[in-house]
Amino acid sequence: MFFHVVLERNLLLHPRYFGPHLRENLVMKLMKDVEGTGSGRHGFVVAITAVDGIGKGEIREGTGFVTFPVTYQCVLFRPFKGEVLEAVVTIVNKMDFFAEAGPVQIFVSSHVKIQSDSEVRLKIIGTHVDATEIFCIGTIKDDFLGVVNDPDVVV
Repeated sequence: MFFHVVLERNLLLHPRYFGPHLRENLVMKLMKDVEGTGSGRHGFVVAITAVDGIGKGEIREGTGFVTFPVTYQCVLFRPFKGEVLEAVVTIVNKMDFFAEAGPVQIFVSSHVKIQSDSEVRLKIIGTHVDATEIFCIGTIKDDFLGVVNDPDVVV
């Protein structure tokens, strides 16, 4: 589900950000560009935990922009087949519903009454990895799975 990994990325920086705060500007650009994004290969980047190194910049001809290779550590979220997650129901149809567990949208075929904003515990039974997204299919037909919290029920 969650992994702590080291990744690399080339950052393109405009010359107006050069100067005594170059490192801080690169870190801020890295966080803005990477956090909250996803790739099918690694998963979704939850947070950057450290910047390990910033290489020598290479000037791009004709633009003045500079490309910096950056190595960083980050926390990734990636669901796997057989994993049990808690998710919030977002869309309900007659025979199925969609739920979200963080950035992942999960399709679940259901024959029980479920409404939007309910919290469900589900099991991932399949994943499909795309270039920028991860799609999942889940089930609530197993022991200890189903509705965890119904917004209409007041305790």
